[in-house]
Amino acid sequence: MAPLTSPRAHHLVSAETLLATPPGRVVVLDVRAGTDGRSDRDAYLRGHLPGAVFVDLDADLSGPRTPLSGDRPLPDAGQLTDAVREWGISPASPVVVYDDSRSAPAGRAWWILRWAGLTNVRILDGGLAAWRSAGGALDTGDARRPQRGTAIASPGHLPVVTTDQIPHLARGGLLLDARPADLHDAGHIPDAVGAPVFADLDDAGRLRTEHELRARYGALRLDGTTPAATYCGSAVAAAFQVFVLATLGVEASLYVGSYSAWTSDPQRAVARGTGAVPSSPTA
Repeated sequence: MAPLTSPRAHHLVSAETLLATPPGRVVVLDVRAGTDGRSDRDAYLRGHLPGAVFVDLDADLSGPRTPLSGDRPLPDAGQLTDAVREWGISPASPVVVYDDSRSAPAGRAWWILRWAGLTNVRILDGGLAAWRSAGGALDTGDARRPQRGTAIASPGHLPVVTTDQIPHLARGGLLLDARPADLHDAGHIPDAVGAPVFADLDDAGRLRTEHELRARYGALRLDGTTPAATYCGSAVAAAFQVFVLATLGVEASLYVGSYSAWTSDPQRAVARGTGAVPSSPTA
C-alpha cells in the first residue's frame, strides 16, 4: 500500500489501493454487524473479502458487562492479545478493517487496535460496498486460519474519559454526541453537542473530503485546541468519530461507557430539549 503521507492516509485506505496490494501482505478483518448492532457471522459466511478473518464486535472487541459499565466495556489485555494473535497480527502487520454498516463496527475495531498499541491499522473507505464497486471478488465460508501472530495488546495508547470526568469535560471542553439527531434530541448527556457521525459519510458510505470535514468540525470549535470527547450508545459510532477526527490530525477521547453507562444510574440527569430530567425509565 502507499506510504503514509498524511493523517488521512495513515488511517484510511481505498478499495482500489487494497485491490492493488498483493495477497497476504495485509491482515484483513471483517467486523460485520446486523441492523440490531450485533455481530453478523452469517453475513460474513455469505461473502467476505478474500482471506478476511471474522471479528466479533462483542466477544472480541468488548469485555464483560457490569451494572455500571455500559453495553461495551473495554476488553481485557490478555483476551485481546490472544484474539489479535489468532487473527494473524504481529507487531509490524498492516491491518485493514471493514464492515457493511457505514464503518461504525470497523471504527470500533480500529479504535481498539490503536488503543492496544498497534499503529498500522486502517479502515477500508466505503467498506464492503466499495470493494464490490471496485470489482473486488468475495469468498464464502470460513477463511483459512492464518498463521498465529505475535502481537501483544498494550492498552492505553488512545485517550479515554470516565463517567466521573464527563461533567467537567462537557462544561470546560467539548462533548460530542455521535448518535443520530433523533436520539440526541430524545435524551443526551447535559452540555453535549449533537454531532451525528454518519453525516461524515457521503451517499456511497465513503468518508467526506478533508475540506468538508474541517468545515463541519470547525463550526463546532473543534480544531485540536479544545479538550474533546465523544460518545454514542455503546462506544461504537463514537469510536468511528474518533477515527474521523484522527484523519484530520485532531485527537478526541472516547467515553467508553457512553450513554448506556451514563443512564445506568437513574440519578444522573439527561437533557431533553433545553431541560434536564432524571434518566429513570419513568421520567
